[in-house]
Amino acid sequence: MNNHIVTEGTFIPVPLDQFPAIPDQPMLNPPILHDVDLEHNYPFLDKSPKARLGNFLVYMGIFCLVFPLNILRYGLKIKGKKNIRKNKKMFKNGAITISNHVYRWDYLAVLQAVKFRRMWFPARGLQVKGADAKLVRGAGGIPIPETISALKSFNQAFDELHSKKKWIHVFPESCRWDFYQPIRPFKKGAFTFSYKYDLPIIPMVISYRKPTGLRKLINPKQPLITLTVGEPVAPAKYKDLGRKECCRLLCEECHAQMVKMAGIEQNMWQPVSDL
Repeated sequence: MNNHIVTEGTFIPVPLDQFPAIPDQPMLNPPILHDVDLEHNYPFLDKSPKARLGNFLVYMGIFCLVFPLNILRYGLKIKGKKNIRKNKKMFKNGAITISNHVYRWDYLAVLQAVKFRRMWFPARGLQVKGADAKLVRGAGGIPIPETISALKSFNQAFDELHSKKKWIHVFPESCRWDFYQPIRPFKKGAFTFSYKYDLPIIPMVISYRKPTGLRKLINPKQPLITLTVGEPVAPAKYKDLGRKECCRLLCEECHAQMVKMAGIEQNMWQPVSDL
């Protein structure tokens, strides 16, 4: 672990000593309310009429209600959307977006950045066993199982999504730390997807602004949110090096880009977690 140094004017909303020493230690573990068996015949892509209706209703709620609330509640600003527009030819077969995992609606901010696009994302198994299970599934969450046989079905679900040129989002930090400023080490999942499917990765980073006006009076401890979209990183330039080396270099390049976009001069964590 290194000393953490940020550029002048970069806002750190929560003291760093309030977070765990282990970068992938979950801070939020929702109580289990639903007895869901992910290991035996679980529908990772649920195509039933009931599920399709639920997905539609959840997305309508996201588009019509949550998007405006993300702006009103968190002052969400999105920068760098031109990096998606000008590179749209790269995304003809789909894309992978990644971001730091730092507040409840961060995935929804990513959806706003990609302009109402339907997306899917790997989710912790606990997320489909708690109070938000229907919302997580409806928004595109596919829970990660533990057994090898179930992981095969999990991977087949993403194979099918890729065959349909769908977009995938991954939180490479793996768990949510609310309003954490450094960029934690990344797990290999997003970069394995990129290598396997030959898809570009679009790095995005969430940074913070000091609350102002009424927000400062109502909730002075809650920062305002800025999401910055970076330049896409394609696996092609590293593919000849083999899977492991390609994934490592993709990880390092994306991590470095996100560190810079977050206003960090020296990040306290190394980029690689399990590669």
